[in-house]
Amino acid sequence: MSAKILFVDDEPDLESLISQKFRKKIRAEEYQVFFAYNGVEALAKLQEQPDIDIVLTDINMPVMDGIVLLGELNQIASLVKTIVISAYGDLGNIRKAMNAGAFDFLTKPINFQDLEITINKTLSHVQQLKENERSRQEREEKLQQSEAREREKAIQLEIALQNLQRTQAQLIQTEKMSSLGQLIAGIAHEINNPVNFIYGNLTYVNEYTQQLLGLINLYEQHGAHNHPEIEVLIKNIELEFIREDLPKMLSSMKIGAERIRQIVLTLRNFSRLDEAEMKPVNIHDGIDSTIVILQSRLKPKPDCPPIQIIQEYGDLPKIECYASQLNQVFMNLLSNAIDGLNYYDKKRSLEQIKNDPSTITIRTSMLNDNWVRISVKDNGLGITSDVRTHLFSPFFTTKPVGQGTGLGLSISYQIVVDKHGGDLRCLSQPADRGAEFVIEIPIRQRAQVKREAT
Repeated sequence: MSAKILFVDDEPDLESLISQKFRKKIRAEEYQVFFAYNGVEALAKLQEQPDIDIVLTDINMPVMDGIVLLGELNQIASLVKTIVISAYGDLGNIRKAMNAGAFDFLTKPINFQDLEITINKTLSHVQQLKENERSRQEREEKLQQSEAREREKAIQLEIALQNLQRTQAQLIQTEKMSSLGQLIAGIAHEINNPVNFIYGNLTYVNEYTQQLLGLINLYEQHGAHNHPEIEVLIKNIELEFIREDLPKMLSSMKIGAERIRQIVLTLRNFSRLDEAEMKPVNIHDGIDSTIVILQSRLKPKPDCPPIQIIQEYGDLPKIECYASQLNQVFMNLLSNAIDGLNYYDKKRSLEQIKNDPSTITIRTSMLNDNWVRISVKDNGLGITSDVRTHLFSPFFTTKPVGQGTGLGLSISYQIVVDKHGGDLRCLSQPADRGAEFVIEIPIRQRAQVKREAT
């Protein structure tokens, strides 16, 4: 590559003289020579040719002299070396030039042999500087590439760790909910058989009872009760009370058996082991069954009133979903709301709780023609923004050790988002304003459409 040299001098004959003296090197393309008549033109030339190697400048020039030019060059072109050529070669000018950043100093009239030697020496220095700069840039690029590779490895490891945690959480929760579903289904099955036996026989028991009471009435009409032993027995067993109470008792037994049958149906609806495939279901049934299962946690305690459930159901069509998995989501959200309200109630007095009872409001509505929204909102403490950012991370929990695994919301998020193509988010404002979890899912999974809020 040819060396690029810029001569800066206001003498009009310098350009022809330099071109004549270095014609061989210029013709051989060892040198590319440029000229400027003052410092301002020199800076403009440097903008046009930013890879100039050497600047040779006079000191005394119009518009911008050589000393000012040196200062500018130090700011914008650190690799460019400057040789000062001046007719004033006294020690003061030499010191001023060197202090301003000149690499060397030559005096006029120009000795072209000394000039060529100085140029070659300066070029050698510039080339070394540029080589050092290239080496530095290469090292920086390699370092940046290495850092980028390490960052990429770190990102891949983080993704792998997240996937591992997600898989682990799924396995744990799947096994947990599978065991719970099997347990519930097994209990429902075992209860169902004897309940059906009792419920089925109550009709006959009621019929037989009415027949026996009719027989007793017939005996009384024919005076059989006038026998002394029969009169004593009638008195002892309080026959009139039995006549009145026995039908009521049978009616209560029938109502109780019917209630047990409904509970069994609720347990089976929650477990839905026979509905592993995606199918249209009434999600209100799933919510209701979840509330029944959690009923014992909603009841009053010695030191606080019950937690109230407010159900505000909209008119929803059947939703195409994995019913048992969606029931898991309802179970997790309601359980967390109950835990939060119990923790909040411990911080309040009984009077405060009575004045502002703990409530969980469940709302369902149509988001548009293709999407539905399910909201679970409590009136507890609320959730801070810092906690909200980690809510759906696997194994994150604010509960004490042993009271929470940090899997419920993470699994719920995967069920809603990954399995059903929906959205699960938390809306909360701390300072006793409660927390609200909003589920939005498409009505039909086979043709998911864009969500548009109404």
